[in-house]
Amino acid sequence: MAINEEAYYEGGPHIGDLIINFLLGFTIICIPLSVGAIVRALWVRYRITNRRISVTGGWMGRDRSDIIYSEIAKIVTVPRGLGAWGDMVITLKDGSRLELRSVPNFREVYDYINDKLSTRAQQASGAVGAKS
Repeated sequence: MAINEEAYYEGGPHIGDLIINFLLGFTIICIPLSVGAIVRALWVRYRITNRRISVTGGWMGRDRSDIIYSEIAKIVTVPRGLGAWGDMVITLKDGSRLELRSVPNFREVYDYINDKLSTRAQQASGAVGAKS
């Protein structure tokens, strides 16, 4: 008996992150940022479903992190790229953190994830009108 999972978002980081960091990469100071953007574009993939969040990354995409919504204690978002994409830091109940960088439509993704959280996690994340 399989449990159905409906994917809300499945894909990689926003392409604007790669473009901007690549253009800035012609300066010596921004070369590490450009390399990071290229590596993210090649090997990082996000999968957000109605049951969990999966991040595949690392060298050649060999690492995978899965978390379920009941493990999340707090979410913090930071807009980037004039608000077209943003970063999320998901703090788990055990204190560890998972970073999602350059998430496209991060506000909608945040709202989707926030709807799945407990009331306590919604309040810790600063959600107004948190519901259970």
